[in-house]
Amino acid sequence: MIKKIFFLTFIFLCVSCNDDFLERPPQDQLTNANFWENEEQLILAANALYANVKAKNTVDMENMGDNTLWPSSTQYQQIGSGNYGPDQNTINTEWTTQYRGVRQANAFLENYHKANVSSELAERLAGEVRVVRALMYSYLINFWGDVPLVTQTLTIDELMVGRTPKEQIVDFLLEDLEVAAEALPTEIPTGENLGRMNRGAALALKARIALYNERYDIAEDAARRVMEMGVYELFDIGNPNENYNALFTDRGKLAAGDNRETIIARLALSDVAMHNLSREIQVPDQVIRWNPTKSLIDDYLMIDGLPIDKSPLYHVTFYEDVFENRDPRMTQTILEPGSTWGGRYDGRVENDNPSIFEVPKFQSDRRGAVTLTGYYFTKYADVDAVATYNRDDNDIHLLRYAEVLLTYAEAKFEQGTLSQEDIDSSINLLRARVGMTPMSIRALEQNGLNLGEEIHRERRIELALEGQRYFDLKRWKIAEVLGNDVKGTNIHWLPNAEAAANLRTDSEGFLIAHTGRTFDPERHYLWPIPLPQLERNPDLVQNPGW
Repeated sequence: MIKKIFFLTFIFLCVSCNDDFLERPPQDQLTNANFWENEEQLILAANALYANVKAKNTVDMENMGDNTLWPSSTQYQQIGSGNYGPDQNTINTEWTTQYRGVRQANAFLENYHKANVSSELAERLAGEVRVVRALMYSYLINFWGDVPLVTQTLTIDELMVGRTPKEQIVDFLLEDLEVAAEALPTEIPTGENLGRMNRGAALALKARIALYNERYDIAEDAARRVMEMGVYELFDIGNPNENYNALFTDRGKLAAGDNRETIIARLALSDVAMHNLSREIQVPDQVIRWNPTKSLIDDYLMIDGLPIDKSPLYHVTFYEDVFENRDPRMTQTILEPGSTWGGRYDGRVENDNPSIFEVPKFQSDRRGAVTLTGYYFTKYADVDAVATYNRDDNDIHLLRYAEVLLTYAEAKFEQGTLSQEDIDSSINLLRARVGMTPMSIRALEQNGLNLGEEIHRERRIELALEGQRYFDLKRWKIAEVLGNDVKGTNIHWLPNAEAAANLRTDSEGFLIAHTGRTFDPERHYLWPIPLPQLERNPDLVQNPGW
């Protein structure tokens, strides 16, 4: 399916444009009048919709949150730091790309019934399209709140419609995903259908949208239904020290056949659809693109299940001590000293083995990966792909069964019905996969910890670098943290402190990697409507504060 997407997208964009002034369609061109006729055409049109599903871009969006820092002033970084406006290109691009996908989906849903195919196939494909359309709308409402709800293909003249209340759009999406779920197969797609939306995708996305919009009873129900399907399970290669990290390498590709955890993904295929994520994570001759923050590092629990400010196990004198006795997902997400990497020469003065990372590098000599915070990611980094350019073929995971389990636990908590049994069947499955101390409500109470905050922590740790953190901060109403300075490791812990001597630090010695940030709760909880859209459509009204 991947090989055809790029060509199909062009075709579908053409046939979804219905020029009413033509009384008779040209016989040598594809139009709505002669395209929607048979099974092949219908499948081609559905396949083209998948080009709208986010790829590496979902990882790029992580730079809007507080897990990581991009080294240069990119537009996602500007959004995260509060220094942007309605004229920013990315703001407009997100608007136009999501609505492009919506329009293609609408064109399909208006025409698919014309094809001479079985009703079962037609409705299955329509179900896939509904899921893709809901995914597009989920980003639109997350970014802007109220947006135009468009369920039919519109001409340029007809597109001048106002904004629909967000709650009304959420109602529509939840209902539409239920329709999709009923039409889609339960089993995980394989073979030539690999990567297609199925019932689990519809219900898992329904659970996410419901959770994000405080429809906790619906989120719980949808998540439970995915859990009860019996087709999904956490990825496990039999090694707690590798289980989590391996999911984000070639071993976790859906095509490998062992991954029954990923529900929605953007598939990669060697020589056809590839990306540059591994190289950007450990780029060996520049500053790395994703710099893990002190905020993320500090949020990893100790192996005893306690935060670093409460656990007797936390003692840091040297840089490598940061990684000792932590939640095992930390060293499967953040590069630990002694690990194999692709960043070549690190910060050691003498280095006879550049394939092993030991010390962070702060000064560029074009021979090794430079960090702004003193930390590097290992999640999503395929060491063999780091030395290449745009030759990375590991899948991008957009929605996993792990998220469904987290959604179930959070939805139950928000309704006041979360029990230890619920935690054992959700969060503690994630912890068991890596050999982490299980979460215990009783232990949390004994240590003065807040159950809700620990559920939020669990989500951050499990989904780090997967593009969800920015949205979580906003829906939890704690996004003011984005206005804080971005900090890194402590200069006093480094064996090569002189290499970072010219870097700014706070009074305790922690690196200040980015400053000048701001977050105004009166306006930054929603993006501004893009200026080009306001100019084209006078019926749109700008969000407050912009």
